[in-house]
Amino acid sequence: MKINFKKTYKFAIKSALYISLFTTGFVLILMSLFYKNQLKHQVAFGIIFIIAIYIFSFLVLQYRVERFIYRRVKKIYDEVSLLESTTLINQPINTDMETLSREVKKFATDKKLEIEMLEIREQYRREFLGNVSHELKTPLFTVQGYVSTLLDGAMDDKNIRKKYLKRAEKGVERLIYIVEDLDMITKLESGDLDLNMTDFDIVELIQNVFELLEMKADKKKIKLAFESKNVQSVMIRGDQDRIQQVLENLIVNSIKYGKEGGLTEVGVVNLTKKKVLIRISDNGEGVEKQNIPRLFERFYRVDKSGTRSEGGSGLGLAIVKHIIEAHKEKVYVESEFGIGSEFSFTLEKANKTVKTDVKKS
Repeated sequence: MKINFKKTYKFAIKSALYISLFTTGFVLILMSLFYKNQLKHQVAFGIIFIIAIYIFSFLVLQYRVERFIYRRVKKIYDEVSLLESTTLINQPINTDMETLSREVKKFATDKKLEIEMLEIREQYRREFLGNVSHELKTPLFTVQGYVSTLLDGAMDDKNIRKKYLKRAEKGVERLIYIVEDLDMITKLESGDLDLNMTDFDIVELIQNVFELLEMKADKKKIKLAFESKNVQSVMIRGDQDRIQQVLENLIVNSIKYGKEGGLTEVGVVNLTKKKVLIRISDNGEGVEKQNIPRLFERFYRVDKSGTRSEGGSGLGLAIVKHIIEAHKEKVYVESEFGIGSEFSFTLEKANKTVKTDVKKS
């Protein structure tokens, strides 16, 4: 590796000045003691002496400092050069120790952060593969079990055959559901999923989602409602189908983890002239503080038990995050364990807003 040697003279200049001032002052004091009546000669001698000693000191110090630092620091740079990706080896060697120390410290900090990020990614990769394996394994084994039972002779019984085939069908549907969600997230992350941007009424869309999920909510006696009695319609610019999917995922999530006889409320808040905030809140079981940062990870579940009483692909919140970010908007979450959760996201308003009263659900 070819190393460029960058000279700095700060140390040599200051050191030579200190030496020159000291030696000249010392010599002048001696001369004043031994040659008291020759002031003119003393001044001339002092000027010549300080110039000479300064030049000599500067050259010696600069040469010695360069050789001293170069021999030792070059070894460090040669060892660092083994890491071809570093930018430090592309910089000239600096004899300014403060600058060099700062550069090496920055290099070490950057490498430490890179290592930490790699460790986090590796941990995430292991967890992700484990979660994918678990999510696919459960329905696969279910289907395999029912099919094997039928092949072993249970298919001769008409009632058992029909029951087991229906259960096997549900397992296949769950597999398809997981694969479709994974495919969507992959497309969202790679940018291959195009958004069909149109203007639509967000309040009307929320009402449609309420109607779709009404039966699911009734099973747990959970009420779906708007926060305000008289909600004014707001025209939004976005992909209506994707935003409906976001609303469905968040409301379904609130129903799953909501308490029996609870309440899920949706609020539509005008943030600015161009932005609106959609809030989905519930009074369910909530999420512990340490789990909140990971809620939007793929397959991450707060419930670590193997039974997982609630269904779903484990990708709902991850899809929500990707869809909202594809709209160049933000999604937020606040939760308190034992009290409830609130998910919210921003959307861009359409150029025109229609205002009509909508009855509370």
